[in-house]
Amino acid sequence: MECKRKYVDKSGISWQLKRQSIKGLALAMPTLSLVAAVGADVGAAVAAVAAVAWEQQLDANRAGTEAATGVMQPGRRVKVRMDGSCEITPEEPTGGRAGVSSEPKETSQGGQTAQETAVLPERDPLAAAKEKEGALEDAGADAPLGPLWSPSGMGIPGTLPRSGCREQNTQQRSEEDDGHDGSASLVWAATPGMLFQGDKQTGLHPLSLSWVLGYNSSLAVHSLMDSEDRVLLLYVSSHTAVIHDVPGNRQYHLQGHTNVISCLCVSEDRRWVATADRGPDALIIVWDSFSGIPVRTIFESHPEDGVGAIAISQDAKYLATISAGTVQRVCVWKWTSPTEKPVCSTELRPEFGYQDYVIFNPQNPYEFVSNSKTQVIFYLWGDTGLQYGAPLLSSQTFNSVVGHFGQSVFHFKNSQALTSTSAGKLVVWEAVSPRTPSKELRVKPHSMKATKLVPMQKDSLTVLMVFESCIVTGDVKGQVKFYDGELQLLACYSHSKVGPIRSISFSKTLPDPPGASPACSTSCTASSQPFVARNFILSTSDATVLHVATDRTNFEKVMEEAKKAVNALACHPRQALVAVGSHCGLLKVWDYQQTKYLVSRIFTQAGIQCLSYDPEGYFLAAGFTDGSVYVLDAISLQSSCKEFKFSHGPVTHISFSHDSEYLATADEKYSVTVYKRVLQNGSRCWEHLAGLHSHYKPIRSILFGVQLDSNEPRLLSLGEDRQLVEYDLKSSSQDHLVVLHRDRVEQAAVPLCLAWYPQLSTESFILTANNYYKMKLYNTTTKMCRKTLLGPTYGSPLEKIQILPTKTTTDPHKRYLVYITKDKVGLQVLPVDGNPHKSSAFICHPDGVSDLASSYDGHYVFTAGGDDCTVMKWEVNLNALDAAASLGGEDLTPFYNLLDGGREGEFFRELEDYFYYAQLRSHGIDTLETRQVSTHIPLEEIPSVMRAMGFYPSEEKIEEMINEVKFSKYVDTGEQVTKINLGDFIKLYINHRPALGLSMKKIQRAFQVLGYDNENGDKVIDRGDLLLLLQCRGEHITEDELAQCLTTLLGKHPGGGGSEPDTYDPSGAAALIEEEIPEEITAEIFAADILGLPIAEREKNEGNKKRDESLVYEDTEA
Repeated sequence: MECKRKYVDKSGISWQLKRQSIKGLALAMPTLSLVAAVGADVGAAVAAVAAVAWEQQLDANRAGTEAATGVMQPGRRVKVRMDGSCEITPEEPTGGRAGVSSEPKETSQGGQTAQETAVLPERDPLAAAKEKEGALEDAGADAPLGPLWSPSGMGIPGTLPRSGCREQNTQQRSEEDDGHDGSASLVWAATPGMLFQGDKQTGLHPLSLSWVLGYNSSLAVHSLMDSEDRVLLLYVSSHTAVIHDVPGNRQYHLQGHTNVISCLCVSEDRRWVATADRGPDALIIVWDSFSGIPVRTIFESHPEDGVGAIAISQDAKYLATISAGTVQRVCVWKWTSPTEKPVCSTELRPEFGYQDYVIFNPQNPYEFVSNSKTQVIFYLWGDTGLQYGAPLLSSQTFNSVVGHFGQSVFHFKNSQALTSTSAGKLVVWEAVSPRTPSKELRVKPHSMKATKLVPMQKDSLTVLMVFESCIVTGDVKGQVKFYDGELQLLACYSHSKVGPIRSISFSKTLPDPPGASPACSTSCTASSQPFVARNFILSTSDATVLHVATDRTNFEKVMEEAKKAVNALACHPRQALVAVGSHCGLLKVWDYQQTKYLVSRIFTQAGIQCLSYDPEGYFLAAGFTDGSVYVLDAISLQSSCKEFKFSHGPVTHISFSHDSEYLATADEKYSVTVYKRVLQNGSRCWEHLAGLHSHYKPIRSILFGVQLDSNEPRLLSLGEDRQLVEYDLKSSSQDHLVVLHRDRVEQAAVPLCLAWYPQLSTESFILTANNYYKMKLYNTTTKMCRKTLLGPTYGSPLEKIQILPTKTTTDPHKRYLVYITKDKVGLQVLPVDGNPHKSSAFICHPDGVSDLASSYDGHYVFTAGGDDCTVMKWEVNLNALDAAASLGGEDLTPFYNLLDGGREGEFFRELEDYFYYAQLRSHGIDTLETRQVSTHIPLEEIPSVMRAMGFYPSEEKIEEMINEVKFSKYVDTGEQVTKINLGDFIKLYINHRPALGLSMKKIQRAFQVLGYDNENGDKVIDRGDLLLLLQCRGEHITEDELAQCLTTLLGKHPGGGGSEPDTYDPSGAAALIEEEIPEEITAEIFAADILGLPIAEREKNEGNKKRDESLVYEDTEA
């Protein structure tokens, strides 16, 4: 039985690979398995690479409509919510056969789009500007007809009804909105303060963001509203913009970015908020802060590196953005226009430095300024495009130290511009020639020059802004100073506990009544009128936000969050409390039902790395970056005993036993340390028991459990060295930790996490997940691998897993697993069976998730974001997850869909043919006896059929597969299974085949480690060394077996086309190998000429260049 297989890569280049008989492949392909095993010894599998395509559709016949849909590559699906957030659900984890398949793409492109916004069909912004020359002060005027106005009197800038189409649009909107309200109507009807009106609806997704702790202290905090009964703040937490109602203790989340938000800006009227991110598929999103609706999304604004700085003009019609790349690009956007292209753009020279701040001229939207630490650039845009000038300034210009530039502004009443510096000075910039009206200005070159360097103070200036008729500065000492237009001091506000100021945001209304002048302020103006300032919000670089009431000089602390990485989380086992630890030493306990902090403590000597409550909730143990361990009272956070310092590196894991008698830690030096609770002087206290250097690679998990035949605790640790170590706590003594068992749990993959599997059957299991996207069940006593299952495939493997607690006993067999990957949090329905529809995941921290915790009742899940300094609270909706799993189909339906072509495809029909052929083989091909029709094949035929289908397992993997089926019913019936049907075989194939397939990069990586550079600079392996490696490394193979494999692969097997097994004659094998295999072997020669795998033509030409080129194939008849 012979056929030809046609392979096609992404470029459409195809090859023909003659496939040998089942017997030939069964003999040949263990060689490939061996090479994969060797490669796994030196490196982990390549993670999937992100590739997401987006398409935006604009409805030109309906003013106020803009919608975009996210399209995932096979393996992922993004669902866009009305609130702008995204859900990622799996489809097929692989495309095509295991072994030679396409690698799955990175998950989620969740850049959410405008659901409804008032915009016009594409129109030339410069032409529109010409229609209204000299009317720049009109915030919404683009044409004589004027803007559309909302009931609140706030118009979307730059929009107007289309003449002759208004009745048609009204009729169309009426028809489309029949039975529901579109988000455009919500934007039109939105008023200040309506965002939090009405009850919060229950989320319709398995996980919904409920609350965010912490924020990005490197970005500004904006005041959206400041009144007697309401203070609304806007700040950024990871990839989410948060609108926080401080008195009402409520949050609204602007979700839509899949990367961490890098910059934001707010319009003068506080209605329009623009956020941007940097990274793959970076987005710019404009939000209506009154309704929380995204009204405009700009895709691929700066596709290379994303956005580094953004500003919005005074009339709210234009955005200026600067890319985050080495070569920065400056763009001007008319965001109310549906075009995806900027009005104008230009590139900056790298010697200007990284431009990280930009601001428009309030008097002229065609002018803006940006600066880096060393260069200020002035821009002018119009009909002739975007022009800029970069005036020079150095210490020699004024014979005085200038310092690094901070922020720049335009003067409020003349043609000057100002820039603050780290030396406490202001640089005054003036135009070389007087400026002219705006029409002439757009056609003349723009040139600015530094004319003055004004010393303001000794301390570094961190904030510079213009507010009404004042110039306002903030500095590293926490002082806020007000100056008039001549830089004469008007007032000063300061507080001893305020750190370096990061941003200042003023209230929209004056305090009423103004009250007395501040005690520390100097109140004087040129007209001798009393100086009255508005209340303002201060944010500091040490993650503190304060509300300053200028009439009382009252500094009220609104938020105080972690200023360094948050890596530690722990939920109380009996109360609605979560403990959060940071690298800055801040430990906080938070009531997540009432959303308020209860108690905190600051540790100054080191940062907190991990936390754990004891099962009774009396103690809270903390592991620190300096190796110390504290056992604290869970209520007061005071130390219950002296600190321990027996770890020689940062403590990475910490856990209590079920009876609170033992405490175990793991550290970065690969050691496990155990502490024991003892009775001393009539009181119980903790003491050090023993420690052991039990692993030689990083420890991924430590886990306490309970002995099956007693109530004694048991302790296990799992490391990247693939060792599962169990300790004998009962036999351990002072300074002597006894190891009970040491088991190797993986052959090639790296185990990443560990958990006790719920008792869903008679047999007890330990659950692990590895970096090959596989989950494995091990018998708790024998440590035998009982099942291998396909895990969630969302771009990165599972990093941590927990069984979700449950307080309901309606169905004890209905349990759930919560997990985190590199940047996502997800839920999985148990039991695990490889069905991808039983899992759902959501982006939580794009820069990496550091920890995971579940509430005691399973209603909430918490994730810590590490360097983004945030903790997110997720509300769990298990009904939504169950519904999604049901929609995916029952029985074998989800698994059929994972096969290439599905149930009706060629691949399935071929699988059936091999399955029936294996039945014939088991009875004898040439027998003349009457055959018994069966739906099963013997277990011994599993390896042959697997290899015939393109999956080439190692001998250890074959043993695991056979044992998985053989002992599947042993605990319940006491009998071994000796055969398998087609349905169970498909499940076995889906769960065991590689989730990522085979790529050329994996083979090249092995040659990088094992090979050497030849005279041409290629990585090669000597022929003799390769043969020796194949015999000595990985699974053992004899010389005769290797010769048989190689002669079969080279097409020289004497009986390769027969249907029955034939004898092998090794004579002449050595000469054949020397003749057919060159002395120096490259990765391409090994893959294409020896293994017979297809290599893309361009990969052959490029030699040893590293490419992650997956192979996609089709089947054709011979």
